[in-house]
Parts: sequence; C-alpha cells; structure tokens
Amino acid sequence: MRERIWAPLPLLPLLLLLLPPPLWGGPPDSPRPEAQREPGPLQPFDLLYASGVAAYYSEDYEQAVRDLEAALRSHRRLREVRARCARHCAARRPLASPGAGPAAELPFFRALLERARCYRSCQTQRLGGPASRHRVSEDVRSDFQRRVPYNYLQRAYIKLNQLEKAVQAAHTFFMANPEHMEMQQNIENYRTMAGVEVLQLVDREAKPHLESYSAGVKHYEADDFELAIKYFEQALREYFSEDMECRALCEGPQRFEEYEYLGYKAGLYEAIADHYMQVLVCQHECVRELATRPGRLSPIENFLPLHYDYLQFAYYRVGEYVKALECAKAYLLLHPDDEDVLDNVDYYESLLDDSSDPASIEAREDLAMFVKRHKLESELIKSAAEGLGFSYTEPNYWIRYGGRQDENRVPSGVNVEGAEVHGLSMGKKSSPKIDRDLREGGPLLYENITFVYNSEQLNGTQRVLLDNVLSEEQCRELHSVASGIMLVGDGYRGKTSPHTPNEKFEGATVLKALKFGYEGRVPLKSARLFYDISEKARKIVESYFMLNSTLYFSYTHMVCRTALSGQQERRTDLSHPIHADNCLLDPEANECWKEPPAYTFRDYSALLYMNDDFEGGEFIFTEMDAKTVTASIKPKCGRMISFSSGGENPHGVKAVTKGQRCAVALWFTLDPLYRELERIQADEVIAILDQEQQRKHELNINPKDEL
Repeated sequence: MRERIWAPLPLLPLLLLLLPPPLWGGPPDSPRPEAQREPGPLQPFDLLYASGVAAYYSEDYEQAVRDLEAALRSHRRLREVRARCARHCAARRPLASPGAGPAAELPFFRALLERARCYRSCQTQRLGGPASRHRVSEDVRSDFQRRVPYNYLQRAYIKLNQLEKAVQAAHTFFMANPEHMEMQQNIENYRTMAGVEVLQLVDREAKPHLESYSAGVKHYEADDFELAIKYFEQALREYFSEDMECRALCEGPQRFEEYEYLGYKAGLYEAIADHYMQVLVCQHECVRELATRPGRLSPIENFLPLHYDYLQFAYYRVGEYVKALECAKAYLLLHPDDEDVLDNVDYYESLLDDSSDPASIEAREDLAMFVKRHKLESELIKSAAEGLGFSYTEPNYWIRYGGRQDENRVPSGVNVEGAEVHGLSMGKKSSPKIDRDLREGGPLLYENITFVYNSEQLNGTQRVLLDNVLSEEQCRELHSVASGIMLVGDGYRGKTSPHTPNEKFEGATVLKALKFGYEGRVPLKSARLFYDISEKARKIVESYFMLNSTLYFSYTHMVCRTALSGQQERRTDLSHPIHADNCLLDPEANECWKEPPAYTFRDYSALLYMNDDFEGGEFIFTEMDAKTVTASIKPKCGRMISFSSGGENPHGVKAVTKGQRCAVALWFTLDPLYRELERIQADEVIAILDQEQQRKHELNINPKDEL
C-alpha cells in the first residue's frame, strides 16, 4: 500500500496567486452563441451511446446516427460545462489564505466549501439536473477517448448513402487510430466511390491549437512571416485556453488504485492530500497532453517553446525587434543555455533604437506566468514526494530534439538581410545515416548456428540470416508454451487484428511467461527458455554486427498470427504492412521520418522463428517505396533474421493464408535510457529463481560431506 501523502498547505495560496487569470469569468448562465444546446436537461452521453449502438445492430441506421451524434454533442457539452464552471467558480470564490492563531484554517475551509457549492450549483444549472447523472464507466470513457463512436457513425452513414459524412467520421476515427488498417482501407474505398483522387478529409475532433500551430509552420516555411505570426499567436491563445480546460478537468473524481473506495479510511488531511496531489500531477502533465496529437503516444517534443522560437525570428523578419526580443527571452526561460538564441538576443538588442532600453524588455508575460506556475507545481510535488514517501520523477518536458530544423539563427553582429535564408522543414527529421561504423561478420558465439546470407546477399545494409539458432526440441517447447500464455491483441491494446482483419494476432512478453511459470500455469522450464533464447539472440546480434557498446532490449514479444477461416480468398493485404522500426516510412517521398510515434531509440531488430507448418507469412524487405521487394525469407524452426532498425531496412510480412505462424520478435537499443522495463523485472525474477535453486542445492548436500 502506498504511504499516505499530504500537501504542505503554506505553499498552496502562493500557487493560487501565480495561476493565470481565468479566461472566462462570467456568471454560469451567460449565453455562448456558438454552443450547441440540446433542449431540456442534458442527456447522459453513455445512455445515448448505448442506444445508438443498439440501433446500429438493429439496422435502424437513422436512429443510430441520431443517438450517436447526440452522444458526441452531450460529451462535448459536458466537458465544456465542467471546464467553464471550474473557471467561473475559481474566479468568483478564491481560496482564502490560512491565517494565524486558533481556528486559523477556518477561512480557508469556508472558501473551499463556497467554491464546492458554487461548482455544484453551476453544473446543476447548466446541465439541467444533478451532475451525478453524467458519471460513466471507464470503458465508455475509453471509447470516447479513442473515438469509437465515429467508427459506428461512418458505417451507419454509408448505409444511409451519406458519403461525405461517412468520410468525415472515418477520418476522425482514423486520426486517433492510425494503426487501424481496416479504416484506412475504408477511406480508400470511399475515395473510389466518390470517383475522385482526393477527398476533403475533416477531423471533427481536431484540436484548434494544433491546427493553428501547423498552419503557422506552413507559412513560416513559405517565408510568409506575417501570416506565420498570425497563426502562431493564435495557436498560443488557443493553447493557454486548452491548458485551462485541461487543468479544470483534472479536478474531477480520482481513482485510488491501492484500495477500494468503501475501504478508504484516511483521515481528513490524508484524504485531502491524497486527492490534491493526484489532481496536481494531472495538471502538471497537461503540458504533455496538449503536445500529443491524437493516436500518438509521444508528444511533439519541445512543443510550447517552439512557438516562441519560430516567433522570435518571424518578428525579426518583419522588423518588429522588440517583439522578437520578447519572444527570444521567453524561449530562454525554458532553455537558458541555448547559445543560438542567446546570440539572437544580443543581436536584436543591437537593432533597437535609442528610445528603447534593452534591459526594460522582458520575456513574454504569457509564458513567464506559465513557467512560474509550472516550476512551483514541480517544487510542490517533489517536496511531497521527498517528505511523504511516494515515488515521483519529473519528466523532461522541454527536450530539444524537436528544435527548428532551419538555418534561421541570427548570429551576433552579422547582417543577415543580404544573406541567404534557408527554408524550414516541419520539424521532421529524415532518417539519418547510421552514425556508427557499418560492420558485420563477427563471431556467432554458439555451436551449430549456420550462417545463411549477409547484407550483400540480402540486397541491403546491416542484414543477416542465420539458421539453427533453436533446436527442433526448443521450437516445439516454445510453441507449446505459447498456447498457454498468449493473449489476443497483446501489445496492441487488446485488438484482435491490429494489422489486418483477416488474421488473429496473439502475443506475450517475457515477464508474463515467467509469471505464469512461477505460478505453475505453464512449465517454469519452458517459460525460462523464452528468456534464455532471447538473451542468446541479443548476444548474437551484438557480436555479429561488431558493436562496440552494449546492446539492450527495448521490447521482447512472442507473437503468433493465425489465418481466419473463410477470409483468405483473393487476399491482397499483408499480415504486417511495410514499415521501418525506428522511423515513419513515407513511401511517396522515399523518406523515413525519425519522429514520434516511431520508436526512434530502436537500433537493431531480430525475428526468431518457431515453426513452418503454415502457408504464406514470408518476411520481406523492400525499397523505401514499400513496393519493390529486395529479399524474401521463408520462416522455419530456428531461423533468425536480424537487421538495423532504420529506414535502410523497410520490411513487412506477407499474408498468412493458412495455419498459425509464431516467432519471437526482438527490438534492441544502444541507449540504456530506453531499456525495456519488463526485461529489467524479468532479470530480477531470474535472479530470484537462481538464488532459490542455489539454496535447494545447498540443502541437498550430504551431511557427511561437511565433516
């Protein structure tokens, strides 16, 4: 059980004073013309959603569309009401600072109660009834987060022959589920139905601040700095508005995972602190939330600072040196050691007229207030963590991998008016050339392993094919244990067919195998074999490619792909589409962008096959066009293919048309920061098992031998 935590209350009033003023402070009944309002009390979106899904399966598509669209409006309205009421009540009912002497805390708690009453009254009035009617299950909340209602909508709209609305719904769903191959195919089919090459794709849930930011970058790249400024400034206004909404929504109910709600027996201050710290961490994480595009796991790196980095140069280019200086100084609040921007500051100051005092020009106030609050939140969370015994590590929110990829830096004392100014790329980085020596041919370390093909024979770079890495007996044992530990969709949020609807995908990790073995659900010896052969593969890859540093696991996965009966005729899809392992493949541009959500830290990959009693399923390498096959490998027991993970090695898997294809998939990294956490835990389990085995061996020593 987690240690109880409490928040040092003296810091709380200071934190509240540093919050930016609310963006909306009117009374709760103030009208908002653009808001779509349903007549009468707001209907709970989970009930509307359930009704829409039921209508869909009853083939009443008109009713399905009405209910699903109403559910989306209700969900949107509920979020809006919660955020507005939180901002309104924070402005109307500020929390009082605790005083001194007897009952000094009472003014604070009076203000707290007044804010709670304000919030409840505001919600009840705006929703047309108690807010408790709108509490939903975690499953429904997850469906709306993943935009599942749009999947039903696009199908219903097609049944009603409303192609344009079907395309919008399909695209909206696909934006949050980019790995959903069936939806991608649906959009292609709609394009064919419409008889046009390009359909207008509208994301109905697009975040305004991300759209404005992208527009700003686009105009910046075109050297249209006036419009770039307009959109970047708009993006910042929208960002801070979204930030306030994100923070307000964090103030809702919290889950206490360590104990059941009815069994939660904390005292007054423990309960307040427990809840408040979860809310504060959630609010602190809004930085990542707002920088993450739908369907992506990783945020746009350095997202908020980049706005000011773009703006400082754009303002310079239009001759507004004071604003350029303010933006440059704002950027330095988060990156005080950036030498390029420090040089820019000196240069902008030299351009000011005599009436302007450089010392009086400070960093932009919007970011200055934001940074003050962010730093104070960090101090408050860290102080609670250190003093109260819970774990917290401050993420690096402003990592500079995502810096501007142009040459628009103004060196001190240089007149760049006549100099060539290079264009920008959109912050994308094409897959760089491998920055290590391309070597191969090192020893294979183990007896009986057979070398088959090297890179040249496989028509590529950093590729090797080996046989007999596993024995027939080991293949059978692994295949047997697979049936006992695998879950459908493991590693892909439980999705039965994450890559193609024509196959079932199952998987399991090393730690899960060891856990099942330790519990006796599968033979422990077999579970350990999974661990041992993956370590064997790591050593072979490290040795063969003659790496001069340690290779670490980044992910270890046993996977099986099973052809679904009745779905194999005239298949044209792949079991796994062509991709690269550490960058986003762009076949049309013949590029591979090394940016999230790609696993940019992966350096080498390997696949170790367990069987060949299936049809199809060949592993293929292609050119970067994702079409031209350069090598095709038929899996069989004990065969291993290994290769570097970048854009030099696009690959995929042909359709499995009969039977089940099983393999151990391995990804490695040279950066210890990205070691697989489950692998570290598995190492600890193995160490414990080895110690137990050693103790058993010692206990079995013949007492006479000790004499």
